[in-house]
Amino acid sequence: MAKIGKRTKATREAFAGKSNLTVEDAVALVKGNANAKFDETVEIAVNLGVDPRHADQMVRGVVGLPNGTGKDVRVAVFA
Repeated sequence: MAKIGKRTKATREAFAGKSNLTVEDAVALVKGNANAKFDETVEIAVNLGVDPRHADQMVRGVVGLPNGTGKDVRVAVFA
């Protein structure tokens, strides 16, 4: 059986018994225990309970990235 590293063991102890937290507390806990050697991210999946087949329940959204998409915008017009 593989050994568990020091950082993994410390992170597991920090999260032990903390399963029902608010979003703010959970994000603070994750940020407080960030110790990776790269930029860490948090992904959230939310079950909205809507039926997308109905027009009045469509969910659409746009998120602006902090540095854009990284691509130059080119516009071509043919008249």
